[in-house]
Amino acid sequence: MTTVRTPPPPRLPVRDRVPSTEPNTDAGGVSPMLSRLAAERATGVLIRERGTLYLADGEVVHAESPATPGIDVLFSARGVLGPEVWREAVALAGARRRVGRFLIDSGRIAEGALQLCHLGSLYDAAYFVLGPSSTPSRFRYGAAHWLGPLRPVPVAALERETVRRRELLHRIWPDAATDTAPLRRAGLAAGPAVPLRQEAVLGRVDGVRTAADVSAALGRPAFHTLVDLRRLAAAGLVTAAPAPQPPPVPGVLTQSSTDPDVALLRRLRDALEAL
Repeated sequence: MTTVRTPPPPRLPVRDRVPSTEPNTDAGGVSPMLSRLAAERATGVLIRERGTLYLADGEVVHAESPATPGIDVLFSARGVLGPEVWREAVALAGARRRVGRFLIDSGRIAEGALQLCHLGSLYDAAYFVLGPSSTPSRFRYGAAHWLGPLRPVPVAALERETVRRRELLHRIWPDAATDTAPLRRAGLAAGPAVPLRQEAVLGRVDGVRTAADVSAALGRPAFHTLVDLRRLAAAGLVTAAPAPQPPPVPGVLTQSSTDPDVALLRRLRDALEAL
C-alpha cells in the first residue's frame, strides 16, 4: 500500500497588524463610581463623557449614548413601531416614566419583544458609556428614564460584557481608529468579496461618515457596526480618513510659500556661468 502525502495548502495572505491604539483592558475603563453605586443600591443617573447609565436599586436599567441609535430608532428601522407611535407614547406616558408599560398595555408591542430589544440597546450603549473617559463622572440621585422600569442588569454582568466586547474588537483588528474617525474606502482595484451585512456597511463609507453615522443610517446597533468595520479594516477595505488640514490664514505665509523656487535658482546659476 502506497501512502501519498498531500502538502498543506498555502496560507492566505493577511495584512500586517498595526500596534494597538486601544487602552489595555486590564487597566479598567469602567467607572469606579459605578461599583460604589451598585454597592449602595443607588437609584439615579450616572453621567459620563460618552453617555448615561440609569440605575434602580444599584442595577442598570437603561443606557444611552450619542454613539448608538436609541431603542426607538432600532424599532423604527425594523418597521416594528413607527416614529409617530413613539411620539404618542412619550406624550401620554413619558411624564409618568411609563412609556414601556404603555406600549405593552396598549397592544403596540409584545412584552418579550420590548424586553429583548431593550437589553440589546442597553448593552450597546453601555459599551460606549463605560469606555475610558477624560472627564469626571457625575451622579444625580432619584432621576428615572422615560421608558420606565424594565428588566435590570447587574453592574458586574455589564462590566464583564463590556470587557468581552473590547477584547473581541482587539482580536479582529487592534487599531481602534475606525471606531471614531471619518471612514473612507481603501484604494483597492478589486477587493475580496464580503458578506451582505458588511457590504451594507461598506456602502455607507464615504469619507465623511463615522461608525456612529453608519449605525444610524442603517438602524443597527453601534457595536455590531464596529465589528463589521474592524473586519473590513483587517481585510484592507476600510481605513480612517486623515484629519482635515485647517485652511491657511490670509496674510500669513505658509512653509510652502516661503520655500525657494529651486528651478528658478538653477536657471539663474546657469545664466551667470554662461556669462
